[in-house]
Amino acid sequence: MLDFRLDEDYEALRKTVEEFAREEVAPVIGGFYEREEFPYEVVAKMGRMGLFGLPFPEEFGGMGGDYFALCLALEELARVDSSVAITLEAGVSLGTMPVFRFGSAEQKAAWLPRLCSGEVLGSFGLTEPGSGSDAGALRTTARVDGDEWVINGTKAFITNSGTDVTGLVTVAAVTGRREDGRPEISAIIVPSGTPGFSVSRKYSKVGWNASDTRELSFQDCRVPLGNLVGERGRGYAQFLQTLDEGRVAIAAIGVGLAQGCVDESLKYAGEREAFGHKIGEYQAIQFKIAEMEARTHTARLAYYQAAAKMLRGEPFKREAAIAKLVSSEAAMDNARQATQIFGGYGFMNEYPVGRFYRDAKILEIGEGTSEVQKMLIARELGLTRSA
Repeated sequence: MLDFRLDEDYEALRKTVEEFAREEVAPVIGGFYEREEFPYEVVAKMGRMGLFGLPFPEEFGGMGGDYFALCLALEELARVDSSVAITLEAGVSLGTMPVFRFGSAEQKAAWLPRLCSGEVLGSFGLTEPGSGSDAGALRTTARVDGDEWVINGTKAFITNSGTDVTGLVTVAAVTGRREDGRPEISAIIVPSGTPGFSVSRKYSKVGWNASDTRELSFQDCRVPLGNLVGERGRGYAQFLQTLDEGRVAIAAIGVGLAQGCVDESLKYAGEREAFGHKIGEYQAIQFKIAEMEARTHTARLAYYQAAAKMLRGEPFKREAAIAKLVSSEAAMDNARQATQIFGGYGFMNEYPVGRFYRDAKILEIGEGTSEVQKMLIARELGLTRSA
């Protein structure tokens, strides 16, 4: 029979991160969010806890866990704040995982111990100003010149790319043309500080204000040929696999945000009085919170199943897309309802639900829009686009 209870190790991890989020993150994150400031000390504590090394083997400095362990940590962090959660998700799923999955022995030895410890953060350079959902329309190029790659192009919306502890960005670039004329895409490591690699000022964002997101520029940026990650021409396939895994992680963040909305609404409904009664006594409020809980529960089951199939080595593209779709919609719907329950206070940034409302929308966009998820689900069902 199916058993959705967490085993002892998973539950211990969940409780540890829950306590950390409640006691270390919640009291301070509002100030960082308001100042649009990266929370270096919070991230350093996460590194000391081993969170950046959760799904990686101990031989590389990791915790010897798995991807589901990462998702549990992300959910608990997002119950309190999504900026911190996305910093961990991008650092692990997008920054470190490509090196672990596809990197050479030399690349792993050079980068993984520092990435797993949180000493440095990695980032993932795929999206460009002119190619968002159409990831195959890349314009960034990398050509061979002697024993070096020469990279030119621009990347947009790159998380963890400009902090004081950012160590590298793995860049997707066109390295040639295939026989059928399609671009050959490869992945190349560019360390921070490399000449020709520049990072813009932080974006002014609607949400995730305590995370780092920037535009990157490469102008005749030279790195050794040995910085190629995996096989030449396999970069696009590598990034697609990375995105499939990342969608499960983003789903966990969505579930965490949705659960945070339930948590805050329950607390407020038991405190706030209107017309002589606690507002939680009114059926209108009860129904709103019941619907929020049902959405959260459903979305959690979806990402649990996607993670389970991933860990068993089974195809999980459809399940990842479903989890990403339903969890991001649950987060957005719950944030809207929580803000309504709080009334005018829900519109104030000093209350968590104000941040939740601002943070929720990007979950329907980042790592594949909701429309892309529906396209992937339809494709997995055997539906194809007409000519």
